[in-house]
Amino acid sequence: MSVAVYPEDHRATLARVLVVLDLIGVAVFAASGALAAVHARLDVFGVVVLATVTALGGGIIRDVLLGITPPTTLRQWPYLLTPLVVALIVFRFHPTVARLRRAVQLADALGLALFATTGTAVGLSVGAPAVTAALIGVITGIGGGVLRDVLLNEVPLVLRREIYALAAAAGAAVVVVGDRLGLPPGPVTLVGAALVAGLRVLALWRRWNAPLPRS
Repeated sequence: MSVAVYPEDHRATLARVLVVLDLIGVAVFAASGALAAVHARLDVFGVVVLATVTALGGGIIRDVLLGITPPTTLRQWPYLLTPLVVALIVFRFHPTVARLRRAVQLADALGLALFATTGTAVGLSVGAPAVTAALIGVITGIGGGVLRDVLLNEVPLVLRREIYALAAAAGAAVVVVGDRLGLPPGPVTLVGAALVAGLRVLALWRRWNAPLPRS
């Protein structure tokens, strides 16, 4: 099936929504990466690097897979400035930020939601098939976190017990279905993001985990 065609005003609205949501996701994941770097006792340069990799890694992987080169995040200065500023703030005030454990978990859920849904929307906007766009959305959501954990020599969170990638896949599916039904892309993206964040928060609250092999 072909990607739904929207009027020019819808396309412009979608572009603005994607940029805003993308930058919010960048800031949230930058904070997550910076906190992980502080916890690992990295210096200020290490904190900035890890925050930047966590914030931009998923988007860079997305753009490379879609043939968007150079990646959007490396061509527009707000994407580079945001993780730098967030990293320095976390480095300076990390004791206060670290005490906000629940808030950090909520922020991470929000970042996953925003990246998974906007990644899917970008894939659809450049003509990727539905399944491909959804897969790219999931990779966008989890990519930065995987790179963060690999750099810290840890098993990536997405490969452990917690419900993470499944929540991202649910939000990506909402965006794809909305696209196929010809619904306004902005609201559909927000609904998908709300679903991802809701599932992630519910999984944390109820301590839901993916099945493990029997010992």
